[in-house]
Amino acid sequence: MTIWTGKPYPLGASWDGQGTNFALFSENATDVELCLFNEQEQETRLPLIKVQNHIWQGYVPGVEPGQKYGFRVWGPYEPEKGHRFNPAKLLLDPYAKAIAGDVIYGQEIFNYSLKDSTKDPSPSLYYLGLDDAHLIPKAIVIDDTFDWEGDRLLQIPWSETIIYETHVKGFTKLHPDIPEHLRGTYAGLAHPVAIAHLKSLGITAVELLPVHHIFPYPQFLAEQGLRDYWGYRTLGYFAPYSGYSASGILGQQVIEFKEMVKSLHAAGIEVILDVVYNHTGEGNPSEPTLSWRGIDNAVYYRLNENNKSEYLDFTGCGNSLNVSHPQVLKMILDSLRYWVTEMHVDGFRFDEAPTLARECFLSEYQIQLTMSQDNNQSQSESFCEKITKIQYDRGAAFFDIIHQDPVLSQVKLTAEACDAGEGGDQIGNFPILWSEWNSKYRDTMRDFWRGEQKNKQELSDRFMGSPDLYKHQGKLSDASINYITCHDGFTLNDLVSYNEKHNEANGEGDKDGSNNNHSWNCGVEGETDDPEVLQLRERQKRNFLTTLMLSQGVPMLLGGDEMGRTQLGNNNAYNQDNVKFSWYDWKLTEKQKEWLQFTRQLLQFRWQHVVFRQHNWLKQGSEEGNIDWLNPDGSEISEEQWQDGVCAISMFLNGEGITSDVCHDSFLMFFNAEKENIEFSLPIGLKDREWKVVIDTTEPYFVEESLVYQGSQSVMVTERSLMVLQGLVFQKN
Repeated sequence: MTIWTGKPYPLGASWDGQGTNFALFSENATDVELCLFNEQEQETRLPLIKVQNHIWQGYVPGVEPGQKYGFRVWGPYEPEKGHRFNPAKLLLDPYAKAIAGDVIYGQEIFNYSLKDSTKDPSPSLYYLGLDDAHLIPKAIVIDDTFDWEGDRLLQIPWSETIIYETHVKGFTKLHPDIPEHLRGTYAGLAHPVAIAHLKSLGITAVELLPVHHIFPYPQFLAEQGLRDYWGYRTLGYFAPYSGYSASGILGQQVIEFKEMVKSLHAAGIEVILDVVYNHTGEGNPSEPTLSWRGIDNAVYYRLNENNKSEYLDFTGCGNSLNVSHPQVLKMILDSLRYWVTEMHVDGFRFDEAPTLARECFLSEYQIQLTMSQDNNQSQSESFCEKITKIQYDRGAAFFDIIHQDPVLSQVKLTAEACDAGEGGDQIGNFPILWSEWNSKYRDTMRDFWRGEQKNKQELSDRFMGSPDLYKHQGKLSDASINYITCHDGFTLNDLVSYNEKHNEANGEGDKDGSNNNHSWNCGVEGETDDPEVLQLRERQKRNFLTTLMLSQGVPMLLGGDEMGRTQLGNNNAYNQDNVKFSWYDWKLTEKQKEWLQFTRQLLQFRWQHVVFRQHNWLKQGSEEGNIDWLNPDGSEISEEQWQDGVCAISMFLNGEGITSDVCHDSFLMFFNAEKENIEFSLPIGLKDREWKVVIDTTEPYFVEESLVYQGSQSVMVTERSLMVLQGLVFQKN
């Protein structure tokens, strides 16, 4: 085959109708070969001779979409200097738009002998030149043309958004009404039956667990017959995972993903991707070299400056991408733009987002030096030493670039506001344009409903959209993504059924997953047939979901919670790709059908009443306010009482105070997390109105025939329950 002088831009493989241009960045390589594979996996190697600004490039005429390829990169193997080049390893293109298949586990993918590694504490320092091309998935040249038929980003306002977090495979893998060959795929999620379920709930966005191409079989999982189900071990930031494709893996997965997005958009549903730019699937230095490590380890990863054979790991996943290098930052931003402009994705949730904003700082440390003297006395001397620290910076280059980017600044941006590094908890500290998964909301509401007293101010702040975290920054309540459960932790059913995690199936001795779940099993650990315990659990689930959907901010529902899905107490089912723990069971019991109907009613109720989804901050107080918090006896909470613990409290949400020309209802909410029934009184000033109960979480459905309360009548609220009363509609003059 012939190779011509190519172009340095764009990076990756670009087909122009006559042939394909290939471009790869490597700052420290000495040689690069393009490797083309035919249908029989026979390899043809072509040297990329031209290098411009560290970009190795070449154009191959006649290469068409569907062509499989990879790279071999030469350079020094000097781990102590940060270099890990090994041309025996076939490497994936970091800019590949499609990748065919998974890495096959075997000795050849490692840089050292697995047999000898058990005796050596530092196996990653060794070099093993076994060719692994037969075990490595291949990048695919694609034709990126697609008829979007006028589709564009939906740009639904945050205040009108309800998120449904789900997994492409798990959502439809067992659905009996979806054709079997489509289950667990992009096409399955786009099937009319799947979309009908989402629409019946009233959600406006699906937030998909990672769909970037992944390395599902790291050594510690492969040896146990497990795989990475969640997908947080990325191998390709531009390629949709081929394992979720029903139509093929030689570029068809790209078209299928686009068809999925187009179908969801047609139904008014946005697509948000959970993305993992903080670390890659290559893991720590002892794991296989699959792409970036072999292309230019010293560029792509953060290294320990005192020992460059070691990675700095702020993620708990073995490595951290080196966002301080301009090429790495460019790759991340190019990837994000690609998913918006070419794949029509509406937004992103950034896994362990603080890692992307960790920059170098010089810090001065006072060091006390003690010197021994001949007379056994000591003399101390102080001096300052400048030490480089890598820490979170709210003004990091990553944030600045997104802020001024005309594409990325206009999509939904959500941060998981913590990572595993020092100072990793940055909740409330992300810049404008960014919303955050609000873990403080989660923990506060979990504690309140299990009877752990929270002070009134904390409860009020979380329910009102966390103004203590976001208002002073110029943000609105939609900066708070409120959730009770998410993929990482218990399902809602398990939250009320387990005090402790039960992760034995994960193969880590039950040591993985959080031990701090803020959960309560209602008296019995796990499954039970005790009717009183089961009744209490159902009530607690309604308490949690009602609180979530009626709070200010953006609610996120964990997929499957609407059907009572259980993981049997596993709070870290990242490697459970199976029916027992992860795939949604669509064969519902009568109790699950009852729960699903309540969920639909509740989300519809939120849509019907704009007071629960205000764009602006609510004003607190009885005079000209939108919201007022009260004691159970109807009296206003005094200044001194705000810091007191609370398990029972009432709230008045004033529809008349909403700025609009539309009629709005007002509501009273009585929260009782006590272990006994509590008598609530109507607040002074509201006794002349009639109040009808619409939600009583002791009931399986919304209340249709209810008592009407007025005047001095008291309202008895059952232990561990919530009541919502609806008042009169007020017409604006």
